[in-house]
Amino acid sequence: MHRRIRTLALAAALGTPILAADEAAADGEVNVLVLRENAAGSAATAQPYIDELMVHVARANGWSGAKGAYHTKRSAAKTYVETAKPQYGILSLGGFLAMRGELKLEVVGQADIEGGGGLQYFVISKAHADLAGCKGKTLATNHGSDTRFIDKVIGNGAFVLGDFTVQTTTRPVQTLKKVISGEAECGLVDDAQITELANLDGGTDVHAVWFSAVMPPMPIVAFGSAPADGVGPFKTALGSVCSGDGAKACSSAGIKALRASDNAPYDAAITAWSAK
Repeated sequence: MHRRIRTLALAAALGTPILAADEAAADGEVNVLVLRENAAGSAATAQPYIDELMVHVARANGWSGAKGAYHTKRSAAKTYVETAKPQYGILSLGGFLAMRGELKLEVVGQADIEGGGGLQYFVISKAHADLAGCKGKTLATNHGSDTRFIDKVIGNGAFVLGDFTVQTTTRPVQTLKKVISGEAECGLVDDAQITELANLDGGTDVHAVWFSAVMPPMPIVAFGSAPADGVGPFKTALGSVCSGDGAKACSSAGIKALRASDNAPYDAAITAWSAK
């Protein structure tokens, strides 16, 4: 019961329905997917905070409840979508771009994340002074699983992953430590990682040799399964989720603010990702 209450809190805070399909049909709860790829920490650690947030999401929308599912892997998120049929979601940019067509995703808002992450990308090095110096060398990164996203949206003509000998890492800090130690001559990191760099021994010896354009915040989306007459009210309610009693739940879930939006801030990324 305690877990269920926390789940409802997250849904209310996100303004996102999160229940499993059959459960939602049974008592009106809404299922919400939260996909934050390449984030530090585990899904199990984050889930209780998402549960708490969903309480405020449900309350803001006048739902009987909301159930949120937090994932860090796209494959797990897709399985969740197939089984739980979520109506709304908060997604990493790469995941949104890859799934938008198949799942008929409509942008209805934006989520500002505390500490950043995924808003801008950097190539870093201790041994080289510019991007050209890194090409043909080893490049450590935990962002390399989505080659299309990196090549077309992040690199956007400046580089592709094939320009380097990629060393795949599984944790954000592991990427940084490989560059600091010299095990990798360069690294591809995001804004959260480059901020963390200064806190690591030897981090001040590493510098950025290239940086991407600034990306839009994580999109909040309505899935094709969302009821047409519910999308507008959900969008309107987003701005109230992190106010008042919801402020603490949002902060605990790593969210600074939720706000309404349309597709326009994502048009450039969509165009780049879709280019042949």
